[in-house]
Amino acid sequence: MAEHQAANTPPPPARLLPVAVLLWLAGIYLRIPVLVAPPLAPFISDELALTQALTGALTTLPILMLAVGSMPGSLAIARLGPRNTLALAMVIMVIGSAGRGLVPDTFTLMLTSAVMGFGIAMMQPALPALLPRWLEPHHLALGSAIYMNGMLMGEFIGAGITLPVLMPLLDNSWRATLLVWSLPALLVAAALFLPKRDRARPVRKVAWLPDWSNPLTLKIGLLLGLSGSMFFGLNAYMGNLLEQQGQFNKLADALFWFNIAQVFASLTMLKMARVWVGRRSAIVITASLSIIGTLGAISLTGWWSIASATVMSLSAGILLILLVAIPPLVTSSEETGRLSAGTFLVGYTLAFSVPMLGGLLADWTGDARHAILTIIAYSLLVLPLAFTLDLRRKT
Repeated sequence: MAEHQAANTPPPPARLLPVAVLLWLAGIYLRIPVLVAPPLAPFISDELALTQALTGALTTLPILMLAVGSMPGSLAIARLGPRNTLALAMVIMVIGSAGRGLVPDTFTLMLTSAVMGFGIAMMQPALPALLPRWLEPHHLALGSAIYMNGMLMGEFIGAGITLPVLMPLLDNSWRATLLVWSLPALLVAAALFLPKRDRARPVRKVAWLPDWSNPLTLKIGLLLGLSGSMFFGLNAYMGNLLEQQGQFNKLADALFWFNIAQVFASLTMLKMARVWVGRRSAIVITASLSIIGTLGAISLTGWWSIASATVMSLSAGILLILLVAIPPLVTSSEETGRLSAGTFLVGYTLAFSVPMLGGLLADWTGDARHAILTIIAYSLLVLPLAFTLDLRRKT
């Protein structure tokens, strides 16, 4: 009895720091393996003779897998527990990510990229499901902000230091670079078992399929689609948009500010998580600012266009954290993984498909702005859902 109580007692404040470090390190690996691909893509393409479509698939295929793998992640949480699922998912991610550095041909490159994305997809619902097992209720918002800070920092670190710092140290080998980025995640996976709480598998079977009768599953998912399609979409079409505006020479600066805005979003949420998480008004405001910033990016020119895109990235980053933090706040620990997985399934399906639909429209019309207008139209369609979110805790 005493052992059972010890296993379910929140850690004392002195032990919150190592738990926070583990959450942050796991969060970093939600994005680094995906976003090291764009800077390495030219080198991989040269060696393996990739087409433009296959080069793009190095980034888009893992994003699609983020939707496909969410349900297996939910099943694993229900059967193995969130900690065991997170560790298993990180091992799968490393096999795929490091495997990309060892591939002999295009087919195995795409296969290992899919395996990597599948592992990351399983990690996503495992992290919010782990929070109620490790943290006290009043620390849940901060816990969400910590691992999401790691994720958004991972976006910037993976994209920002791969070429200028890591590759020169590794004799400009893209294969060695992938291995060096990937293998340390095995140490993080092992370190997940250092906290003594919640090591056991679930003692009873719990539901793992999305509860579509819960309005939050679809509403949060559709709003995640708003945040994701705007960020990934504008990132993807930034070059085409700037070229059409006659300012392609600003692309490097635009991408720098666009992506570092996500870091500032995560730092802001570390400070404001307890105040903003769980507030419907914060979701409405950040979603609205995201749409306004995207409109500015296509209607303004020069640095004003880039500044508007940066505002969108900042707002969308904060919105992402606000949405991902909802499941641990409003459901029991047994239901958190299920709700998170359902929202990720919807959200990342849309984050992949809406920008792609916009791209097809832009190809047909020859106007890059139509790709972004497609994303804006979707966002305006789902924005009213933010006003209807019921964020009271369900008993």
